[in-house]
Amino acid sequence: MNTAISYALDTTWRPLLKDLGVAPGPVLRRAGLPEDLLARPAARLEAGDFHRFWQGLEAELGDPLLPLRLCQAIRTETFSPPLFAALCSPNFLAAVQRIARYKALVAPMRLSVQEPGPHVALRLAWLDEVPRPPASLIVTELLFFVALARLGTREDIRPWSVQTAEPPREAQAYEDFLGVRIGRGPAHEILFDRQDVLRPFLTSNESMWAAFEPELRTRLAELQASVTVGARVRAGLLEALPGGLATMDAVARKLAMSRRTLQRQLEAEGLTYSRVLQETRQALARHYLEKTTLPAAEIAFLIGFEEPNSFYRAFRDWTGQTPESLRRQARSPLQTHP
Repeated sequence: MNTAISYALDTTWRPLLKDLGVAPGPVLRRAGLPEDLLARPAARLEAGDFHRFWQGLEAELGDPLLPLRLCQAIRTETFSPPLFAALCSPNFLAAVQRIARYKALVAPMRLSVQEPGPHVALRLAWLDEVPRPPASLIVTELLFFVALARLGTREDIRPWSVQTAEPPREAQAYEDFLGVRIGRGPAHEILFDRQDVLRPFLTSNESMWAAFEPELRTRLAELQASVTVGARVRAGLLEALPGGLATMDAVARKLAMSRRTLQRQLEAEGLTYSRVLQETRQALARHYLEKTTLPAAEIAFLIGFEEPNSFYRAFRDWTGQTPESLRRQARSPLQTHP
């Protein structure tokens, strides 16, 4: 990950915190961030700080319904540039496609929009799985899309399904809001019926979007230019590995370059594709083993191995131990992590 990359802190945080009944100072102190951060005109956070801000908010409120309260506090009259730009869209599908394109400007994550049959799937992936994103951040992002659909259409849009690796506590309150059960699964994903995503937004304003988009395009180009190719490959692999599309050719296509160009640019950074692939697989394997209860055979599939035995052999080569022994070690109360 390129630690020089930073993300704009939404200007609506001050009124949101006020609505939640919490002062910014204690949240920022818990996160180890400057107490005047939210008063700055153009506050930006690197990925680790971004996650610590959320952890500080979690700790200060101590409320398992924090993501739900945040989404219920979102109002059209609160000016948030990402929300406002999305609400300018002609319908929900166009809104999430725009968010997917520009999400990297405001958060260390990627949104992919897929259209499997009668449904549209929104899948979240973090650009760097270590450190792990706070659970409240993941759930808030999933709930946000339901809130956005309802704001734009003024209809009680309900997703077809929702899944995440860590369903929230107090699940009933969240399911009452969503209108559907939250399932447990390896992906952070929400599916909508196609007819719902094509409902027109009553807030549509294409002339306003035309005024917004040139600046967003410029900022995105600047961000992409500052990201190393190795970081872009890792981000692409986080999406590609579960689908078995982790070949160099497939990732080169995702990055809109030829295999030869990708290879040359990685070499300029002192990297090879196989090294980046191995490091990404190893980091993800550790994440799943230490942070989830997924069986090793399923983890093997999620990180792109065709059969579990190949994963077991590779994992022993990487770490000198089996997946099961690492999981036991990570969960031992006597184990001290660096």
